[in-house]
Amino acid sequence: MIKITLKDGSIKEVEKGISIIELAKQISEGLARVATVAEVNGTIKDLRYCLNEDAKVNILTFDSDLNGRKAYWHTTSHIMAQAVKRLFPETKLAIGPAIDEGFYYDFDVEKPFTDEDKEKIEEEMKKIIKEDLEIEKFTLSKEDAIKFMKDQNEPYKVELIQDLKEGEEISFYKQGDFTDLCAGPHLMSTGKVKSIKILTSSSAYWRGNEKNKMLQRIYAISFPKASMLDEYLQLLEEAKQRDHRKIGKELELFMTHELVGSGLPMYLPKGATLRRILERYIQDKEVKMGYSHVYTPSLANVSLYKTSGHWDHYKEDMFPVMQMENEEMVLRPMNCPHHMLIYKNKMRSYRDLPIRIGELAHDFRYEASGNVCGLERVRQMCQNDAHLFVRPDQIKEEFKKVVDLILSVYKDFGFTEYSFRLSLRDKNDKEKYFDDDEMWDTAENQLREILKEANLNFYEAEGEAAFYGPKLDVQIKTALGHDITISTCQLDFLLPRRFELSYIGEDGKEHTPVVIHRAILGSFDRFIAFLIEETKGAFPTWLAPVQVKILSITDANIEYSNKVKYELEQAGIRVEVDARNEKIGYKIREAQLQKVPYMLVIGKSEEEQNLVGVRSRKEGDIGAVSIKEFLTQIQNEIKNHEK
Repeated sequence: MIKITLKDGSIKEVEKGISIIELAKQISEGLARVATVAEVNGTIKDLRYCLNEDAKVNILTFDSDLNGRKAYWHTTSHIMAQAVKRLFPETKLAIGPAIDEGFYYDFDVEKPFTDEDKEKIEEEMKKIIKEDLEIEKFTLSKEDAIKFMKDQNEPYKVELIQDLKEGEEISFYKQGDFTDLCAGPHLMSTGKVKSIKILTSSSAYWRGNEKNKMLQRIYAISFPKASMLDEYLQLLEEAKQRDHRKIGKELELFMTHELVGSGLPMYLPKGATLRRILERYIQDKEVKMGYSHVYTPSLANVSLYKTSGHWDHYKEDMFPVMQMENEEMVLRPMNCPHHMLIYKNKMRSYRDLPIRIGELAHDFRYEASGNVCGLERVRQMCQNDAHLFVRPDQIKEEFKKVVDLILSVYKDFGFTEYSFRLSLRDKNDKEKYFDDDEMWDTAENQLREILKEANLNFYEAEGEAAFYGPKLDVQIKTALGHDITISTCQLDFLLPRRFELSYIGEDGKEHTPVVIHRAILGSFDRFIAFLIEETKGAFPTWLAPVQVKILSITDANIEYSNKVKYELEQAGIRVEVDARNEKIGYKIREAQLQKVPYMLVIGKSEEEQNLVGVRSRKEGDIGAVSIKEFLTQIQNEIKNHEK
């Protein structure tokens, strides 16, 4: 007998060699019906996995965990591949992983899949599900696995196997007449999958390399209940309505052009206004908190990043090196190395610290063209970046001030659904993270202690830290239910050592400062994309590129309209006049489509009484008021950052 510790802490004694699915049945027949995979001593295992020693076991379902959902989706990807092979036998299979929302499979076919093809594939998938084929796992040696895939005429699978290490277990999963190379895990049978939907298809290079062959990728989703699929499809429709690329084009905020290049958006006047407001807003807040702002070059010598350690960890994400006479130059991917040198520019005393250096800095990332997306994922970004150089005894106070700044900003923007994540290293990953256990233990323990003393509710996540230190990530829940990181604050003992930074302490000796890396709005580009999708382009008045649209009823009212415009402009209001020879109803609808917070209708009556007819985006027709009264109202709204 062996002892199994379950998620609730209870211990169950079972026969040695019992499979996880059998264990699930002993616990509950209901659990066995919905189980997808299990976590055994922290590692995800197939339901077929047999337990031969004492272990901690957490049986997962579709609803309980992302890993539980991914097993469900991974199985469905095999069902889709089987359907494609049945319908198009000459197709060559590439890869078909589960992703955070659903799955995809890459196929080598003669021509792209049509909508009619995708309908046929979906119908065939339903047939395979109805057949309820048992899914069986088996393993082969590397030599036999290569031969097996060659016999199946699957060159991409052969290539994947050839890249595996000698002696590594090579597993396959078989369902009916279909077998695929796969590490798993998978459900017990195809009938466990219920509702499916093919979503989109696109082109994708084999292994993401543009030098390789172009494949056809099909994205799809599956759920245990039809109602869950219906809810998801409704969410997708909502996502289309919130798509920042669609809204950005409609509101004339930004554009892209192939002559400029992928991932390089250009801000149009209204978008530039929005970005300028955000930049001034955050810089003004930082100045009040004692930050000094700098400008540093977007280009640097490769040696800078070798000194910082970024070259070893990020060079694959950097643009290629440019040879310039006797120097190797590269577009910078981050700003901290520059700020380290600014600190080092002169001798520092313990009395000088903390030193807070901020910058609105342009950074560059070598993103594949298939990964770029509007403002959300770009090749050039502007970061709201800062680095705080502190003494060890100042860490807690300065870190708390950063958290206070984050909370102040979130209050101004009306963010209420967010959580704090303590991002730690993966101790077993010596390549991704700088190898210094003592440094990491010190940094992680200090950061954990700071968060507890600040009474912040937080959860911990291994493998999410920066290569040089742990960090606090603020995870915001979007309108579509996604968790995204906006703000981050990182504790760094490493870079000050690598750059040999120092200050003269009260004892007259040299000491090494600690650096706090922090970003409040993060990338302005991504933040603007987030704002657009959260508000559907209906920005609060203080952020709106055009706060007021003046609508003249006839040409006779244009002169008075321009007079009103001048008064509002002098008061700092962003205003436009619509003097076109169009009906007033048409002008109102146009202004509503442009999501302008306020419209001022100017006709004969308003002009004679020196009034303006106010229409609000939120409240509709408010009525005629004096210009002074309207100004007081809108200025208070802007000052208080009303939503």
